[in-house]
Amino acid sequence: MKKFLILVAGLVFMSAANAAPTAAFAQLMQNRFNAANTNHDGKLTLAEAQAGMPRVAQHFSEIDTAKKGYITFAQLSAFMAAKK
Repeated sequence: MKKFLILVAGLVFMSAANAAPTAAFAQLMQNRFNAANTNHDGKLTLAEAQAGMPRVAQHFSEIDTAKKGYITFAQLSAFMAAKK
């Protein structure tokens, strides 16, 4: 997860005083999620994550707290916020 956060920090400037993700970062992550979600159902399966968001795939079981076999963007956002 640390490598993922370092990568994210490298992509988007975040103010040290503001722990919330910037609007640009949120949009970047939404765009990446949408691109990885190849069947456009609003849910990312492990296979889709492995193909399009490999860092997310590494933490898939942690993000999929309901163990439904998919994650939503809201779940991904909540996971990332909790890991800060």
